[in-house]
Amino acid sequence: MPVFGRNVVSTSHPLGAQAGLRMIHQGGNAVDAAIAAAAVMALVEPCSNGLGSDAFCILWDGTRLHGLNGSGGAPAAWTPDYFARKYGEGRERPPVRGWDSVTVPGAIGSWVALSERFGRLPFADLLAPAIEIAERGSAVPTVVQGKWAAAAREPKIVGQPGFRDLFLPKGRAPEVGERFAMPGAARMLRAVAETGGEALYGGEIAEAVAANARENGGAMTAADLARFKPQWVEPIERAYRGYVAHEIPPNGQGIAALIALGILDRFDLAELAADGVDAAHLQIEAMKIAFADTYAHVADLEHMRVTPAELLDHSQLAELAKRIDPRRAQSFSPRAFPSGGTIYLTAADESGMMVSFIQSNFMGFGSGVCLPEWGLSLQNRGHGFHLAAGHANVVAPGKRPFQTIIPGFLTKDGQPVMSFGVMGANMQPQGHVQTLVRMIDFGQNPQAACDAPRWRVNAGLDLNVEATMASSLAEGLVARGHELSVIEDSYQDFGAGQFIWRLGDPAVDGYAAASDSRRDGYAAVS
Repeated sequence: MPVFGRNVVSTSHPLGAQAGLRMIHQGGNAVDAAIAAAAVMALVEPCSNGLGSDAFCILWDGTRLHGLNGSGGAPAAWTPDYFARKYGEGRERPPVRGWDSVTVPGAIGSWVALSERFGRLPFADLLAPAIEIAERGSAVPTVVQGKWAAAAREPKIVGQPGFRDLFLPKGRAPEVGERFAMPGAARMLRAVAETGGEALYGGEIAEAVAANARENGGAMTAADLARFKPQWVEPIERAYRGYVAHEIPPNGQGIAALIALGILDRFDLAELAADGVDAAHLQIEAMKIAFADTYAHVADLEHMRVTPAELLDHSQLAELAKRIDPRRAQSFSPRAFPSGGTIYLTAADESGMMVSFIQSNFMGFGSGVCLPEWGLSLQNRGHGFHLAAGHANVVAPGKRPFQTIIPGFLTKDGQPVMSFGVMGANMQPQGHVQTLVRMIDFGQNPQAACDAPRWRVNAGLDLNVEATMASSLAEGLVARGHELSVIEDSYQDFGAGQFIWRLGDPAVDGYAAASDSRRDGYAAVS
């Protein structure tokens, strides 16, 4: 069931939610809560994020929305020729693991930027809960342990520098309920607290990262780290049924959710059954159209040939809606234009501040590259680049790669309604669409919308559905031509979400909050 309170922190691990609420009890606000929760999450769910992750945020400051792009760029040495020399011609993408998948980590810089602009408590106070957990350790929960154990069976991860020492100190993944500590992470967090993050972007940790890269064939330098600055951005938006959905602009894939919603706005979903084949089929087809455009055109915003405004043009979306056959599944190609692993958390306080925050390694433990002495594990966002000349997302020095992680926000009549997100690779915009349709079109509460069975679009006609989906719905989708597979593992395949819905005056009416049953977390309230 949803929970209710005037102050809320919802995360995929209880210790993260508790750390955030602790900051509010100490006089902090929702931004302080989100930062404290994010720091804890980097330790207790390392199979999804870490101190070397990237991050994005949308927040309501009480008056207006702000967006923060905390994704880092490619090392200065990265070009298509760099990868061709090392790995041969014809490769489509950088490697999945290792130093040549690592871009500059932006999460810690994002924490600092949020704290400096909107926080109330001293930055060092926000990291205190995480430092305690890093030193004392915490018991590994069920869902996290399953993903940890799976990673321990992947040679390309286990063989990366420092991975065994940091995450397999006993030669295996921790068991469920076993205590796991990261004293190196406590050392790093103290250095970050004392320097306002500069230890990572220009101090001793930066030098350690650069030295590790040199020793292991990587290109990352201290200068690459020093160039990083998180970017304040204006969220992009799309109206839907009287509400407005907001996402971070590219290089993220949030625009895919807005394209799909803009298409679905042309259909009267409320007249259909919430869990019927007609409603599901329309959403699936809209999502496939949205992904076709997103994968073809979305990249670092400065390098895109098509603007978000063009992708979200009202008349264009109306034409896209006409491509859907209500009775038959199709494959879709992108529009032609003229040339030109993850954790999500949300926090809200009784003053009305609401924070939608996401932080990610990308694929599980990310690159696998670790610096155990600092408790630092590095993401593999560089794998999101393309290596073919002419592609919108082709690798280039300092360029941000295509990002899957997307915080979401919902407003109505210029006022905040909900901070929300769904983790899990390309499931994220699909999760945004499915949960928003359930809440807006079908009137479901956030927890019901969160817990409902999900589908996931892949390539072509390929579709995955959760094992909990009604057999009649699954059979109906097959009858319309969807090539359907039932998947048991919901952790990555169908994502996991957190939601905070504003009920009225936050100081009086408070919020309704939800936390996904597919993960280990909950929503903590006061």
